[in-house]
Parts: sequence; C-alpha cells; structure tokens
Amino acid sequence: MAVTISISNQKGGVGKTTTAINLAACLAAAGNETLLVDMDPQGNASSGVGINPRELELTIYDVLLNESPAREVLLETPVERLYLLPANSDLTGAEIQLMDHQDRLSRLSDALAPIKDHFKFIVIDPPPSLSILALNSLAAADKAIIPVQCEYYALEGLTTILDTFERLRETVNPNLDILGIAMTMYDARTNLSQQVVEEVRRAFGDQVFEHNIPRTVKLSEAPSFGKPIIFYDFSCKGSAAYINLCQEVLNRVEKESAGQRFGRPDREQTETAVAEDGGTAPGADRDAEPDSIGEPAG
Repeated sequence: MAVTISISNQKGGVGKTTTAINLAACLAAAGNETLLVDMDPQGNASSGVGINPRELELTIYDVLLNESPAREVLLETPVERLYLLPANSDLTGAEIQLMDHQDRLSRLSDALAPIKDHFKFIVIDPPPSLSILALNSLAAADKAIIPVQCEYYALEGLTTILDTFERLRETVNPNLDILGIAMTMYDARTNLSQQVVEEVRRAFGDQVFEHNIPRTVKLSEAPSFGKPIIFYDFSCKGSAAYINLCQEVLNRVEKESAGQRFGRPDREQTETAVAEDGGTAPGADRDAEPDSIGEPAG
C-alpha cells in the first residue's frame, strides 16, 4: 500500500509545489509507481508535469464533489511511472460546496483508498492555506513534509502548522506523522539563510532533512517548460538537491518500516527557538552532488 505524503505549509511562496512536483518525479525516476495529487485550484502541480489544466475534462474536483472514481480521473504524465490526479480552477468552488457535507474532511482519503494498492508513493500538493482542501490533504496523508523558506519568520510558521497537525491528530487523522522539514530557497551566500537553517536545526534536530533546496534560476524556469527539474537540467544544483532529498525520504520511510520513527517535533523546543534571538554562525552548505538514485528513467 502506498505511503501518502502531503507537502504542507499554510504559507505561500515557500517552495511547496516545487517540492511536490520534484519529489514525486524523483520517486518515480527511482523506480517507484508514484501518484501526484494536485489539490490547489491554481493547478500548478499539473502544469509543472506537462499537463495543461485548461484542457482537462475531469479533475480532482469531480473526485471530491461528483464522486467520480479516482482511477477514471488520473492521468499518465510524460514521466515514466508518474501519474497525476489533476486540478484546475474548477476546484475553487469546492471549498463552499464541501461545507455542507458531513464527511467534508475525509473526501480525499475515501477517494484514494481504492487505488492506494497501485502505488508505492502518493504525493499531495495542497493549497497554501488552512482551508478544507488543505485539511483534506492532511487527513489523507500518512506523512507530512514541511517546506520552510529560509527567511526570518520561518519558525513562527512552523509553530502554526504544528498546532494544525495536533488538532488533526485529535480529530481526523491520529496516524499523521511529520516525515521531515525541508529547507527551501537556501542561499549559502547570505547570513540570513545560514542563520535560519541553524535555528531550525537547533529546534528540530534530525527532523530537518540534511540537504537544503537552493534558490536557483533553473528551478524557477522548469515549470514553464512543464518539466520536473531532473528532466529539465539533470546537472544543475536543483536536480542534485531534489535527488538527495528523495534519497533521504526513501531512507526515512525504510527506517520507519523497520521501527524507527521520525514523527513528531518537540513543540516546547520549537516555541523556545521562536522566542530566542538567533546567532550568526554560518550553516553548512549541503547542496551536494546526487547520492545514489542514479539517472532518471523515461
């Protein structure tokens, strides 16, 4: 059965969709049947893997509201072993329509249940909010990855999303765990990026993925070509970073299946780190070359 991962942060502009697209593509390139679920009305995850949202007849909207089976809506993408449940602007109205449904927070989980056995990984890209669509994404997930932009208010945003996770565990999804925190838009040349990484690592320790995602022009360009970064420019730093992040995800999932959990950050440590001033000690530049996944297939 698939491991379902939601790439979640209520703050926009943190690299959430970029991470969802490129992690899913790397997981597929590593030989895993992978499903990318676009839960954002902007449809950026769909266009980012080469699917035009304006040309879709059926989308995740039909799965959530019209009870269309997910297997009839999912699409093959140009990336081998990567499939998509697409979204477009039709999903905008889902928020209001779902309000009247008693099972409004479990719609996605129920829809994915019949197809989970067909995939090794399901990666969900929710909207950047605490909306019903975002909560559906977390309710359907086994794990969450939190992308955090290397900026001053990073820890405050983490505290907010941790509060949401706790409420969801108590009400909807008691099995939700945090697989890790991904530091995004990292610029090793700036003291700010280095300081934020140091502060987040001090608060969360091993919860933070070792490899940072750099701020690069190539990562910004790739979506306009409808390609994940490893198929746009395999040799660039962005490709190396996401390949290494994928390897870390695979390692953590394997360790969890063997009994070692990476689930829940220490809230007290997090709140302490928010309250304290950070130092200026430079963080390590972890934008290393790819580890052991190898060339992408397809």
